[in-house]
Amino acid sequence: MKKQPTAGIYTLGCKVNQYESEAIAERLCESGFLVLPPREICDVYIINTCTVTAESDRKARQFIRRAIHQNPSAYILVTGCFSQIAPKTVAAIPGVDYVCGNAEKQSVVQAALDLIQKGNKNASPILQNAAPDAFGFEAMCIRRFDRTRAYLKIEDGCESRCAYCIIPTARGKIRSKKPEDVVAEVSALVAGGCREVVLTGIETASWGKDLNGWTLADLLERVDAIPGIGRVRLGSLDPGLIRPAFVERIAKLRSLTPHFHLSVQSGSSSVLARMKRKYNAQMALDGMELLRHAIPEVQFTTDIIVGFPQESEEEFAQTLDFVRKARFLMIHIFPYSRRKGTLADTMPGQVSEAIKHEREKRLLQLQTEIRRSILDEMIGKDVEVLFETNENGTWTGHSPDFLEVVCQSAEPLHGEIRTVQINGNDGERCYGILKPTRKESR
Repeated sequence: MKKQPTAGIYTLGCKVNQYESEAIAERLCESGFLVLPPREICDVYIINTCTVTAESDRKARQFIRRAIHQNPSAYILVTGCFSQIAPKTVAAIPGVDYVCGNAEKQSVVQAALDLIQKGNKNASPILQNAAPDAFGFEAMCIRRFDRTRAYLKIEDGCESRCAYCIIPTARGKIRSKKPEDVVAEVSALVAGGCREVVLTGIETASWGKDLNGWTLADLLERVDAIPGIGRVRLGSLDPGLIRPAFVERIAKLRSLTPHFHLSVQSGSSSVLARMKRKYNAQMALDGMELLRHAIPEVQFTTDIIVGFPQESEEEFAQTLDFVRKARFLMIHIFPYSRRKGTLADTMPGQVSEAIKHEREKRLLQLQTEIRRSILDEMIGKDVEVLFETNENGTWTGHSPDFLEVVCQSAEPLHGEIRTVQINGNDGERCYGILKPTRKESR
């Protein structure tokens, strides 16, 4: 009996990469592979890479070499942003068999089949290095999802050309998934039991710009009308999207969660201008105020870069003041990292690593205080929690506004949405008591 070939997928980077890796895994299964965790010994390893920072490039090389070390005879296929930007660098790593970027990523499945059939590694790597947008929006979909949530890519590419970012080069121009395809994929996931769908993209706010008049609000209304739809969450959004007409429409949706991740990057308008962002700090605050007025229970998370070239102490103080006003539930803080091929890499006035990390600590301290104050305000309130994980009767899940909530229960709660009364927190997570269902309370 012929042995079933095995494959492991290493995924680095963003939620878009996670979605694409899941789509590749499903195609592998359809083609006769058994997909295993990448830590296992496999016949094939696929490394889906990121290139957002120089550290991301280092990790990509590390994971490629890790796969080769795990099984020197395995077939090694590399895709994603790093292999789009630096295909020759990837191909030069001994043991790599196939390299493709972000065009036709699912070609790794056929390449894996060809290698298995051939029975030996390539003498030199095959390079498929088309422009990332050469084939439009690559047709891919998923039917499976981990836990209770599914990420669904609705958009690819970015045309913003921010001063610090290489991703437009790696991902190409804006391409949108057709609305009927999004609706069909979400409908299938909902029918399969998915309780929460996260619509994501490289620049999610730009969905529809290439589709003759469609907007993200149009798509959200279509998704909201799907029978049985549960929660719909959005990936990272440009703050420039948050305008009165958009807010008025989305505030009426029953499925959209009251949580928005706004990719603000700085609270200083002069720093934002150097970054080549398309908004200033006041515009971002005004957008958040619009959402708070329309959706009172809304919470915000964000990304902020500290130590961008020429950032003065006064500009950093403006960011601290912005954060006090914005009251983010969570901030992903990134000390600025130089990236070759970007405008910021060549800017004068590079900030020292010591100052970057000192500012990171100050911003983190402020954010810790704000987060605790938000969590304290939740004590005594009831929230609806979608439970995801369990460890010895300790269940963890998220509320619609993205609070992480923990409670004890002997009954199985995986995938269930239940009411929890919050009675405390540890500054990071809320703790509460599971309330009985109406049926139980009779």
